[in-house]
Amino acid sequence: MKTKRYKIVLSIAGSDSGGGAGIQADLKTFSSLGCFGTTVITAITAQNTTGVQAVEALPPSIVEAQLDSVITDFDLNAIKIGMLHSDEIVFSIHKRLSTSNIPIVLDPVMVATSGDLLLKQNGVDAIRNLLLPVVTLITPNIPEAEVLTGLKIKDKKDMEVAAQQLLKDGAKAVLLKGGHLEDSSSDLLLLPNTPAIWFESEKIPSVNTHGTGCSLSSAIASFLALGDTLEQAVRKAKNYIHNAILEGKDYKIGEGHGPIKHFYAQWD
Repeated sequence: MKTKRYKIVLSIAGSDSGGGAGIQADLKTFSSLGCFGTTVITAITAQNTTGVQAVEALPPSIVEAQLDSVITDFDLNAIKIGMLHSDEIVFSIHKRLSTSNIPIVLDPVMVATSGDLLLKQNGVDAIRNLLLPVVTLITPNIPEAEVLTGLKIKDKKDMEVAAQQLLKDGAKAVLLKGGHLEDSSSDLLLLPNTPAIWFESEKIPSVNTHGTGCSLSSAIASFLALGDTLEQAVRKAKNYIHNAILEGKDYKIGEGHGPIKHFYAQWD
């Protein structure tokens, strides 16, 4: 009998006790798209739909031990990196992945949907200097791109300038998410020496948007693991998130920003 193999994706991120973002959202995304998920937890967060009540980063030694356990036993097809919290954890991740040839998607999580800070300033500097040149794709939103580049982003032209700056700073590819712009729901994919690729999408009125960034980056990683090109992976991932928001908009979970419906294709 021929041995079957899963496409295996690793999530390096924080734990969300509310289940809508972080590691929990990543695992749901991987599973819904047919991949097997593994994890390295960087921090424990006490949070729900209304916000983040507490954050406790794990010791870098524990983060490294988790990562070693996964990469020495599993044949990984892609990696997604989310919340890293501090420069010490960034150093630990960089030390293990700097020579990796596995597709890596970095979602530079800095602030929760509720506005709570999830990354220290020294972590921002470490991401810019160490991880940016290592990863396959970075997926900042507008506020995150402003922090990483020091530029103000008010329109699509500013988005292109900021994405170009990230490429100059060492990024191999940038997906700059424009959802924070009032007049735009456009995302920009930019690669070196390649025309800009814009993804236009209809804004869906919904309070259930907690974890959309986490889920988008983990969906991109999943499609890369499944063999898609970067542009194909981004396009499919955006379609997945659009449908997950659309199908989940009428649900009521908690008193704040609820989650998207990750398993819309599997559940009624």
